Amino acid sequence: MKEIHGRRNWPLWKSQIIQKYSNETWIWQKTMSFENDKYSVDKDPYEWCLQQSKRLKAIDPQMNIQMRNHKLLTKLPGDLEHAVKCRCNQNCTLDDIANTLQDIRKRTNIAKFTPYKSIGLKEKQPFRVEFKDKPKERVAEVEKREILVTIVVQQTTMPTNV
Repeated sequence: MKEIHGRRNWPLWKSQIIQKYSNETWIWQKTMSFENDKYSVDKDPYEWCLQQSKRLKAIDPQMNIQMRNHKLLTKLPGDLEHAVKCRCNQNCTLDDIANTLQDIRKRTNIAKFTPYKSIGLKEKQPFRVEFKDKPKERVAEVEKREILVTIVVQQTTMPTNV
């Protein structure tokens, strides 16, 4: 490529790169990488915003600022997205969003803790007494005791005819 064009300026090289790489597969890969990359607190806000902005420019070079900001903000967790939207207007620059993210990250606890994920039983199982030695006999004894208790309770609550 360099042999064909020689020493040329950057706009020519940029157009050649776009011609070579802006096919449907490449755009789809950039779209998927944009969609799958969500912001987390352990990431640097400046690097994340810049990377996502470059991906958006690769997907749609004519995208306006409001649409870019909207798409970036949708990749933030809910509370963090709301906090950034309250602090920045729709026409703010990428630096403003990154600075706001950095400020929120340092000053507040928003999005610092991930929700607790239970790793226990998959289904809630009913409580049942089980005995390891002679389970059938023990369960039968427990059931007999329950029946006796209910009979005694019924007898004590029954009115007596005097």
